[in-house]
Amino acid sequence: MPENRTGAVAPGRPRVDRPVLLGIIGDSAAGKTTLATGIARILGDQQVLIICSDDYHSYSRAERAERRITALHPDSNQIEILEQHLQLLRRNQPILKPIYNHKLGTLEPAQYLAPRPYIIVEGLLGYHTRAMRDCFDVKVFMEPDEALRIKWKLWRDCNLRGYTSEEAQDELKRREEDRLRFIQPQRTFSDIVINFYPPKNDDSETGAHLDVHHLLRPTLPHPDLSPLIEAGARNGLSLELCRDRDGKPVDVLGISGGISEEAAEGLENLFWEMLPEAPHMRNNHVGEFTDVDGESRISHPLVLTELLVAYHMVKAAHGIHAV
Repeated sequence: MPENRTGAVAPGRPRVDRPVLLGIIGDSAAGKTTLATGIARILGDQQVLIICSDDYHSYSRAERAERRITALHPDSNQIEILEQHLQLLRRNQPILKPIYNHKLGTLEPAQYLAPRPYIIVEGLLGYHTRAMRDCFDVKVFMEPDEALRIKWKLWRDCNLRGYTSEEAQDELKRREEDRLRFIQPQRTFSDIVINFYPPKNDDSETGAHLDVHHLLRPTLPHPDLSPLIEAGARNGLSLELCRDRDGKPVDVLGISGGISEEAAEGLENLFWEMLPEAPHMRNNHVGEFTDVDGESRISHPLVLTELLVAYHMVKAAHGIHAV
């Protein structure tokens, strides 16, 4: 979904010996920043450090155009520095992070960052190397319907990042080869694949009423969702055993964008009960996003998505403390 920012503050946190690292990886405008923002709101802004791996671009926008290389190509990013910084953060050590200005397309002076209990790394190439993948406790891959992602990207690039419509369209064409070559293969390394898509009866839907599938791989101990399914089976919630593209069995949690307010609230209450560390965040704009018309809205499928990923981060924190 189009990007948004966080600003919540929450007291208290699980005591951990090192930070919990969450990766949210996917193509440009796949909804990574929106998801990261919502999870931070649940866990509390003071507890969460969000890092955008776009800051590790090697070249400015003008330099990329001159070199005829896209931001999706590993050679256009400081991969080794990103690897090193993830390893330092995992060891609870600070970093001096570079900064990329998306609006101007320029590189800016680096910023000192100290780790926090929860660290979310969102971007394009976070699972590109084994060294980076090994740093994450939870790995998410964002894979919205491609036509939907293109709508999100065109709106964002033209309204927030200073592109003209023609420049944004040309950028999509230039990136297609690198998208297939470098971004899409990272899907296989994720624990959860999140797929937002328009409902069958409304291809024009871009936000609050999108359906979503969560592909849940057995690489994480997922929560017992049976209470959720029993409560929501008649209201747009489903859980099926399916086959992934590689033929391996996976669970697929489906949430309908047409879920009623009452049913959504009941399901969200069940999820909040699995997150006793964060009850103070229940009314803090969880599930909020900015739609392509520039309006701020709440999506119930997004709320449930954010709660599921936050659950895994809290469980990872308890696992680290228990070791």
